[in-house]
Amino acid sequence: MSFGAAASRAAPDGFPRVADADPCPCGSGDRFDGCCAPALRGTPAPTAERLMRSRYTAFVVGDAVYLHDTWHPGTRPAELTLDPEQRWTGLEIVDAADGGEGDRRGVVEFRAAWRHGRDRGVLHERSRFVRQGERWWYLDGRIDPT
Repeated sequence: MSFGAAASRAAPDGFPRVADADPCPCGSGDRFDGCCAPALRGTPAPTAERLMRSRYTAFVVGDAVYLHDTWHPGTRPAELTLDPEQRWTGLEIVDAADGGEGDRRGVVEFRAAWRHGRDRGVLHERSRFVRQGERWWYLDGRIDPT
């Protein structure tokens, strides 16, 4: 089943539901249960890129709790509201610097395609991550306006 078909299965909250055997929304090519699902279910992401991919997937499925819990407490907003009509339709990793299992900091640059009604676009961001203890956190990001 394609992610497009999985995305058509919306839950009552309006966000798409992804089954364990479906392709992961992050575009890795792996099944959801072998990719982002473990992170969304509580297993810490081992690298900054894996955290970024799981956060993208959280936006796809509307998991605001996961986004809050993986955003560094020093930079996260007080509130995070997700729009179920905002559809994230594809992720491209442009670059990843550091952010490995032995690193303390990492940067992941990505492009995330979206649609909202008839509007379409691409969010191009260079995100910074920090590892404290055994856990990666999203710190902040710089959006490229192009």
